[in-house]
Amino acid sequence: MAILSLNAVNKYYSLANGNRFHALKDINLAFEAGELVAIVGESGSGKSTLMNLIGGLDTDFKGEIRVEGENIADFKERDLVNYHKDKIGFVFQNFNLISHLSVLENVALAMNLSNIPKRKREKQAQAVLEQLSLGQQIHKRPNQLSGGQKQRVAIARALVNNPEIIIADEPTGALDSQTADAVLDIFKEIAASGKLVLIVTHSQAVAGIASRLVRIGDGEIVADERVSENQRALANYQGMRQLPHVEKAPSNAFSFWSAIQLALKNMRAKWSRNLLIAFGFSVGIMSIILMLALGSGVNNYLTDTMESQVNPQVTEVRMPMNNPEMEAMEERNRSKEGQNLPQTTISPDFQDPTFEQENIEELGAISGVEDLEVGYTNFSLGTDYLKKEDQTYPFMNLQTISSLITPANLPEGHLPGQGEILVSRGIADKLAEDTGQSAIGQKLRLKLTLKQKDLKADFTISGIYQADETMGSAAIFDTVYLNYDDLETLADDQDIELKPNVVYLVAEDESLTPQIKENIADMGYRGSATESLVKTFTEMIDIFTFVLIGVAGISLLVSAIMILTVLYISVVERTQEIGVIKAIGGRRKDIRRIFISESFLIGLFSGLLGGGLAIAFAGLANQVLNQLFQVSMLDITWQFLLIGLAIAVVIATISGLLPANRASKLDPVEALRAE
Repeated sequence: MAILSLNAVNKYYSLANGNRFHALKDINLAFEAGELVAIVGESGSGKSTLMNLIGGLDTDFKGEIRVEGENIADFKERDLVNYHKDKIGFVFQNFNLISHLSVLENVALAMNLSNIPKRKREKQAQAVLEQLSLGQQIHKRPNQLSGGQKQRVAIARALVNNPEIIIADEPTGALDSQTADAVLDIFKEIAASGKLVLIVTHSQAVAGIASRLVRIGDGEIVADERVSENQRALANYQGMRQLPHVEKAPSNAFSFWSAIQLALKNMRAKWSRNLLIAFGFSVGIMSIILMLALGSGVNNYLTDTMESQVNPQVTEVRMPMNNPEMEAMEERNRSKEGQNLPQTTISPDFQDPTFEQENIEELGAISGVEDLEVGYTNFSLGTDYLKKEDQTYPFMNLQTISSLITPANLPEGHLPGQGEILVSRGIADKLAEDTGQSAIGQKLRLKLTLKQKDLKADFTISGIYQADETMGSAAIFDTVYLNYDDLETLADDQDIELKPNVVYLVAEDESLTPQIKENIADMGYRGSATESLVKTFTEMIDIFTFVLIGVAGISLLVSAIMILTVLYISVVERTQEIGVIKAIGGRRKDIRRIFISESFLIGLFSGLLGGGLAIAFAGLANQVLNQLFQVSMLDITWQFLLIGLAIAVVIATISGLLPANRASKLDPVEALRAE
């Protein structure tokens, strides 16, 4: 039974003018195992077209081509891939070896596509190379070999999967006569071992060794002769030793890890170009990581500064500004607009809505609250002052003492007792300058305006309050601190009912403070003015950070276009390589996987390099900032490094999709013809 048969095979090519060219006309042939067939014809006669059809590189034909009874016209993509892997071995005139792979890797590539373990495929490849006298050349690159050695490597690649059919296209066309004879002897050995060998040629020397001669002209078989003399010679010829059977992997498919390994070899061949691309890409990744680190560093600086200036167990609570009293006042003012009537103004001493007893009880019942303190704050427009003899010291901010104050706020003196006050650094310095002695211990007259009434009493300065610049009005304006009980006594003397407008909640443990703050927000209360200021500033920093990230993103876009362009160039440069991979059993998916793996590796390396550059730059910048300002503003975390790495990998991989898709769609026949 014939191993290969062609029945009424016709091939047409569509022309630009809409007509069709009839390339092969009613081809009927049958071939048996062990034949050495020379298919002879002039250029353009159709012999290469016939071989492309038999080899499954071109499946657009009419008729039947049966291999071991199966019609390849009925093959689906998977069947065709397995046909290339198991049934057919190609030997090309120009060798078509992959230049950046070693001899051993070139031969083992076909088994690599079948996911055969590395040790097994290298053992098989080495066995066939040794049979072809190439055992000493396995680690060389193709450009280190002679023409004859290259062709023997190509033959080894065709044989390594033990196919039943070997197709050789002008295998001696690029060789001198002596080398050509040696190569032809190899084909005799292959045929003598029981394989069908089809050699496309116009060389009479090649035709002279064939056991069968098929002549083709103008797309038709003009002669089909069996050369009995050569048949007898071939029957007595020493056949090539059969290669051991290699068990295929269960998946019988090119794995992602194999694609990564092959992509690494491909990238090493163009290492300088890929390094430049990765470096350019890494600069954008570094910029994004640094922007994230800057935003985080500034936020952490503000948070740490605030926490260092206040007791972390204490939470300041204020009433919401949209309480009924405020809404009613705003409504009254709106009703008077346009009526030429005097509008109600907020008094100079009114700052925040006050707490009722039920509010205080509600706050005290929050889980995790150990203690509760009430307080009062007042912001005046120059009506409040301290007086020493004839000299006055105006202040704008009045606050009551609370557990919020920490030792860091009190560099000199102590917390005030009854009849004592704290003053801010500005007041203390002015007082010391005027009196020539420390402000601590001096007795002054305090004058306050509360509910449009003047409150006056003598107080002794017990200490100096020092606030960080981030601590809101206490840091910006001159401030006086006194005990709530003293303020309440002053108010009672003037028949003023003093209600707290600030409450301080003391947590059982510092770890409970965030949850308490969350509960307060859920209940509709406000936090401290300082926290609001820090939150506002943090939001501004976040916006600024995202703007800078957007600017850095432009460089990433440019890098993505650069990767896209370079991979397109790579597809053009490696067109023949793509054709070879398809000819030896590579699927479209495999081709895509190789190119996507390359873009993935570019992204991975860029992300790692960008992260390393960001760490180095941040370390240097923080060192300079520490020396100049005693702060570190670039806070790089492993999360930011992972974000940078993920961005690099995703963008690079996406950039590789279009070139990879284009490569996978290349026609193998056209790809193999590419120069």
